[in-house]
Order: sequence, then C-alpha cells, then structure tokens
Amino acid sequence: MALDYFAPGVYVEEVDRGSRPIEGVSLSVAGFIGFTEDVRGDAELFKPIMITNWSQYLEYFGKEGSDGFTDFNAYLPFAVQGWFLNGGGRCWVISIGTKLPGTPAPSEEEIATKLKSSGGKPSISLNLKLPEADGDTPALPASTERITVVIEDSTPKPLPEDAPEDAEPPLNTGEYFKLKVRQGNRVLEEYEHLSMNPEVATAEGDYVVTMLEASEYITVADISSSGQFLSRRPSNGNYEVAPPPYIAPPERLNRDITGSRDERQGMQGLLEIDEVAMFAFPDLMKAYETGLINLEQVHGVMEMMLSLCENSFPGPPYRMAVLDAPPVKPSKSFDPVLPERQKPQDVAQWLSAFNRRSMFGALYYPWIKVANPRNQGLPIYVPPCGHMMGIWCRTDQNRGVFKAPANDTPRGVLGLAYETNMREQELLNPIGINCIRNFANYNRGYLVWGARTLVDPTNIQWRYISVRRLMSYIEKSIEIGTQWVVFEPNDSDLWGRVSRVVSNFLERLWREGALFGASPAEAFFVKCDASINTNETIMMGRLYIEIGVSPVRPAEFVIFRISQWAPNQ
Repeated sequence: MALDYFAPGVYVEEVDRGSRPIEGVSLSVAGFIGFTEDVRGDAELFKPIMITNWSQYLEYFGKEGSDGFTDFNAYLPFAVQGWFLNGGGRCWVISIGTKLPGTPAPSEEEIATKLKSSGGKPSISLNLKLPEADGDTPALPASTERITVVIEDSTPKPLPEDAPEDAEPPLNTGEYFKLKVRQGNRVLEEYEHLSMNPEVATAEGDYVVTMLEASEYITVADISSSGQFLSRRPSNGNYEVAPPPYIAPPERLNRDITGSRDERQGMQGLLEIDEVAMFAFPDLMKAYETGLINLEQVHGVMEMMLSLCENSFPGPPYRMAVLDAPPVKPSKSFDPVLPERQKPQDVAQWLSAFNRRSMFGALYYPWIKVANPRNQGLPIYVPPCGHMMGIWCRTDQNRGVFKAPANDTPRGVLGLAYETNMREQELLNPIGINCIRNFANYNRGYLVWGARTLVDPTNIQWRYISVRRLMSYIEKSIEIGTQWVVFEPNDSDLWGRVSRVVSNFLERLWREGALFGASPAEAFFVKCDASINTNETIMMGRLYIEIGVSPVRPAEFVIFRISQWAPNQ
C-alpha cells in the first residue's frame, strides 16, 4: 500500500485480505534400508535415492537383466516389492552393501563383465583396473560413475604412407573392431583395428589383449574357445564394467547402518529427507540370522529407529518405524523356506526383553511367505514390514490417514510362518503386537488383524496407529500451512485470520470423517484471542493458538448384545 499520494488520479492497489488454505501433507512416503544386488546409475552406496516403481528399483539396485534379488536372500528387495504390490507409491531406498559383511571377496572372474560374440558364444571379459591397496581388500575407484566399454565396427590398419603405389590394402574380413572406454559422456580411451587373432599381422591390426595392456582403466581377457576370429569377435554394444562389491568388515556394520546426518548417509541421512514418514530396516533380521550381530545389537538398532522418530526438532514428530520380530535364534544354516517358527509366546517374551515402548513404532507378527524369483519362485519367509507399510499407503489413498490400516488383505502373501488363533492373539494384541491371520474358515484369506502402536498399554489415547498418524498429519499440515504467519503484525486481525484458516482445515477433515462429532463444534475447537495472547506474550513476539480435536478411533471390538424379546400382547 502506498504511503503518500501527490498527483491527482486513480490508484489501483492489490490488497491480500483472503485466508490461505492449509493443504494436507503426505504421510505416505516410506524409507527402506538394507542390502541390494548392485548399486548402479545415479544411486550411491549409503545414500538415499527416490524410487517410484519396481522398474526404477531394478535400474538402480539390480544388475542388468536381473530380477533385482540377491543370491544371499537379502530382505530389502522383498520389502520394496511388497511395498509396491500393496499400493505404495514413492519411497526412498538406502543400500548398505551388495554383500554381507565379512563375505570373502569374489575373484576377478566372478565379477568380470563377459562379452559374447554375435553367435552368443564367449568372447572377452572385462575388469576394472583398480589402484593397489593394502592387504587383500581391493581399492574402489575414486569416481562412483561406472566405466562403460563401447564396441563398434572397425577396419584393418591403412597402408603406410611409404607403401608402393601398387600395394593392395589388407582385406577387411569383418573381424576388426573398435573399443572405447567411457565414463559418462567422456571418452577416456579409444583403440582401433582390434582383432581376436593372437597372431594378427601388426601391419593389419592388434590383438585386443595385448593392446589393452596399456589401458589405465580396464583389463581384458580372451575367453573365446574356438572358431574363426570373425565368429569370436565381441558383438557391438555398450557394456557396463562394474567395480568390485563393497564388503565391510563385520565390526563396521553398525556404523554403516547409523550413517551420518551431515553426509546424508545411513539411517540418519534417510531421516534428513522431510517427506519420509515411515521407515523400516528389513535386513536387520538378515544380519541377526547370519550371526553378524547379536540380539542386544538388534535392540540397539531398534532403539535408535524409535528415538529418531521421536526427535524431529524443530517441528512435531511425525515419523513411524515399522519393526519386525526376530526369529527365535540366529543360525548360519538358517533355512529360508522352512525357518524355525517363532510362536506367540516367543515374540511376547522377546518384546518384554526389548522393553522399549513408543507411540511412534509398530510391530507385526508373524513373518510372511512370498515367492522368491531368485529360486524359481519357490517360497521364502520374509519380514512383513514392507508389505504392511504398503497397506498403510493404500489405506491413506482409498480412505484417509484416519482409517486404521487393518482388516485388509496383504497382496503377494502365500502363507504365514505361524497361523495365530484368537486365543493366541489375546496374548499379543494387548501388548501392541499386530497379528496377520489366516481366516480360511471364513473364506476371507489372509488379513491384517491389528492396528496398534507400541505405546505403553496404559496410555490408551495413543493406542492406535490411525490416531497417531492422524494427529501427526494435523500437526505437520498446520505447521507447514501457516508459515506465512511468521512476522505478520500480531494483532486481533491476525488472530482472526489464523483461527479461520485452521478452522477451515479442521472442518474439511471433519466432513471427510476424520474427526468425531455431530457438528464441527463437537469435533474441534480453535482458540486464538486476548485471553491467551496477553501483552507480555505479544512483547516477546509470541502468538499462541490452542487447538483441540476429537479423532475417530477404530471399532476394534464389535459387541452385539442379543437377548430374547417378547413384545407385550
């Protein structure tokens, strides 16, 4: 608004008097940590990368042409696939390695990129030429960008300038090829007139193995067996040369899991991404099964997961960790098809030993049976966390964050590690263990039959996942949607505008069925007036708004009271 007017005329001024609606935030973005088959493309080890579908996961964490799963049955790929199968959308994934810590390093032949001829027979193999390192551990290349080898057509060497005029050029048999070493868009090296013939005349070409000995980046081995040199020539194309896998010593595993907030690595780096509202670490169970960590260390990681969810200063905490119950005991001969079943009393005793309660955690039991593409589709038991978070996301989309993510079918589940009955669930449900049950007797299949947090059982107001997430949704939405209020004049006009904006947001939630009450007045209240904003608080630059909401709660126990009735005659 102009402060002074000097010349006569008509002045048009734009005045912002309208309220700014609060838009609800998304609490449907998940985070995953674990082992992957590979780390390719834009993905980096220990750093989170956004994934929007399974094909994108394969692009970043699967080898070329692979199914994306691992030979040692890491649980992360199953969890991410279960997330997408059950309706999950955007998620963030962190790879903490492509081999289990302490695994023997693979030989050069095992990790070599093998090129084939046009007839599909072996031709040459490629390996990265790495700098020397101390000990037996290979040094990793300085750059995370992969080396790519390009094979193209070539010709024999041209005649030298001093050749006789009647000299005939070498015959182009088609066996010659060009090899380029690229990194991104840069051509690092280029070799022409290459042949698979070890005795090729130097005036006509160069044997590929001999010529590539001078390369600073790759080594080449001839793996062709027999046949003419033309039929042994590698096919044209682009071939990615993968570096050796990162294999950490077992004592470093906990450090890799924790990561660094400043470097955006590991679990701490994952929670630096504001949109991640739920996360899981399925391969914590793989580390425990294989004896890399003991049960006390498992408890330490779970404690850290819950503590990170509870601490999100300066805003309100809004994240939840989905935990998995460990198997009865670790075993290096653990059978993924028929594991030692953990009975209800076992998981109840384990939770009592863990002895950590939080409204920002959830636990599901038992493990689920899914198809293992790496083993011809045979079943494997995996932790349920990824599938359950997918159901959370699906429920958010179909009904809303206020609907309990239960009484729903988990997709991709072939069976359960233990079929809990009602009497056994009476032991687990009161202590916050959500059961996945088989209702075959009712022809309803497998259903998620629990919706509780891991809060202290006596703290009834935060008992349900839907209530905790609805309150987080309201708090985070209001926090982000009222940033415009900061530094506005702190007067009754601002109080009215803030009250109006928040009331409109809560009324919208009430109309959607998220708040309990026959009218908005019964469902919520918003107070922002002189009774709580005194002269002293205004002098300190503070604006107080009190909000009360009545969230809907799930009908966990449905009780029909039936009696015989005889009407008066």
